[in-house]
Amino acid sequence: MEKMIFVNLPVTDLSRSIAFYEAIGATADQHFRDDTAQMMKFSETICVMLLTHPRFSGFTSRKIPNAHETAQVLLCLTEESRADVDGTVAKAVSGGGAADPNPVQDHGFMYGRSFEDPDGHIWEVTWMDVEAAMAASAGAEASA
Repeated sequence: MEKMIFVNLPVTDLSRSIAFYEAIGATADQHFRDDTAQMMKFSETICVMLLTHPRFSGFTSRKIPNAHETAQVLLCLTEESRADVDGTVAKAVSGGGAADPNPVQDHGFMYGRSFEDPDGHIWEVTWMDVEAAMAASAGAEASA
């Protein structure tokens, strides 16, 4: 079985969060849902569990921070092109999120932007020309 990742996110409004994640391309898995949680699938191996604060608190005794004020993690999704990066950020904005809470990164062979979901969780979206990145890395190693 291929390894999977489940990102568990505390949300204040489950319905709003489901609509937001559907707007950016995730699919609600009807097998894993109730009135406190919804699994959203980006792929067969990348899933986001949207959990109401009471449900999330059942997994940890730690305080849920206000993600509009603090950052504990930066999540990142890849896209096939620079245009797809911009398209995903545009979908996030039209779905109720905010564009570019972090600076846009453009290194030629790698391009990245970010968005914030309605609860303040920051997602990076990136595209990379792997061959160009490897060539740049090899050039840097050779000159060192």
